[in-house]
Amino acid sequence: MNQFRRLIAAALLAGAIAGLILFAVQHLTIVPLIDRAEAFEEAAAHSQAGHVHVDEGWQPAPGLQRIGLTAVTTMLSGIGFAAVLLAAMSLGRASFNVRRGLLWGLAGFACFVLAPALGMPPKPPGAAVGDLQARQLWWLGTVVATAAGLWLVCSPGGTWWSRTAGLLAIVVPHVIGAPTPDGADVVPPDLMRDFARLSVATNLVFWIVLGALCGWFRGREGAAHRPTLA
Repeated sequence: MNQFRRLIAAALLAGAIAGLILFAVQHLTIVPLIDRAEAFEEAAAHSQAGHVHVDEGWQPAPGLQRIGLTAVTTMLSGIGFAAVLLAAMSLGRASFNVRRGLLWGLAGFACFVLAPALGMPPKPPGAAVGDLQARQLWWLGTVVATAAGLWLVCSPGGTWWSRTAGLLAIVVPHVIGAPTPDGADVVPPDLMRDFARLSVATNLVFWIVLGALCGWFRGREGAAHRPTLA
């Protein structure tokens, strides 16, 4: 039970800090692109609807409310990813440290960001996208297949066939292909490229920080509870 509590505490601390850093970086880099994309989207909607107001449901008010809610949701997402990362790290018998945490963080980035982005790049508002359920299923399948593939490829003592199976698992989602977008984009191509590039780059920073913090927090706890010789 004590070990579980320590794991939860590490996930809360590491996830909240990494999530706050991600929010700050994206607020400076991604949010201006989102504002530009929303302006294009609104202009296109007005031209198509003849300036008829369409109720899109509740949305946070611009300013502090939107910024605050974005910060909270980003930190909560960070805590969730930290819990997943720490649970995966705990499956191995190796000790925790910053270096090992960084490697696990890069693996998390590859599974949750890089592999899905290869087939379905992040898109701003106003970009054409495919069916929501199909995109969610493809994203989930890609994450699971990439995680399983990396585990098979990188596991110590693996055989040639297990590593081959791992490589195939990583490649299969991209052979199947992501859902094709429906409709047309209402934002410029250069804005879409900048949004995708910065989204991947900021998430790389997030996963590096998250992995390092997870390794550091758990390493400190392990050192504190390690028996010493009298």
